[in-house]
Amino acid sequence: MRDRLRINNRIRARDVRLIDESGSQLGIITLREALTMAEERGLDLVEVAPNAVPPVCRIMDYGRFRYEQTKKEREARKNQKQIEIKEVRLKPKTDDHDLDVKSKSARKFLLAGDKVKFTVRFRGREIFHPDIGMAMLEQLAEELRDISTIEQRPLMEGRSLSLLLAPSGKARQAVARAERTVPARTDAGTRGDETAEPGQNDDEDDGDAENENP
Repeated sequence: MRDRLRINNRIRARDVRLIDESGSQLGIITLREALTMAEERGLDLVEVAPNAVPPVCRIMDYGRFRYEQTKKEREARKNQKQIEIKEVRLKPKTDDHDLDVKSKSARKFLLAGDKVKFTVRFRGREIFHPDIGMAMLEQLAEELRDISTIEQRPLMEGRSLSLLLAPSGKARQAVARAERTVPARTDAGTRGDETAEPGQNDDEDDGDAENENP
């Protein structure tokens, strides 16, 4: 937007409504007078509201203005939440209790604004029973449907069956409310705890799987 602003001799209007560098309204004057005032102060004349009648112009340091705008945009991008994909690993033999734990972990991730990828890994002859993994993923999708949408339906990739869920509008609203009310420091600490929990469960699952005989 700022790159489209007309400045100094690029301004085409005959008369302008002028605001000086301190924000004071100076009323409607000719463009020539406004340019002279800006030049005398060693500043620029910037057309900030070209669609007004007459256009509104402001006396300012345009170089500094652009620098400040770029800085604000950079800060805004830095503060935007980066969406991550959290993987929750499962086995065909995952029991109901562990499945409930995985579901609760996934719910935390979704409410934090992240996507969740459930992966069922088949070992040995388990690959001949993909229906078990499919039923498991369908159950999880149903349990989390209140805060998520299916971004990728169950897909077989090698010896793994995966399902990708994304936060729904309800979950994104919860994230927005949390960002407005919870201090950033507290939020960061909470996210750290959430990330650690599924990782511990997954490591335990992998250990169990390695000890199983196909």
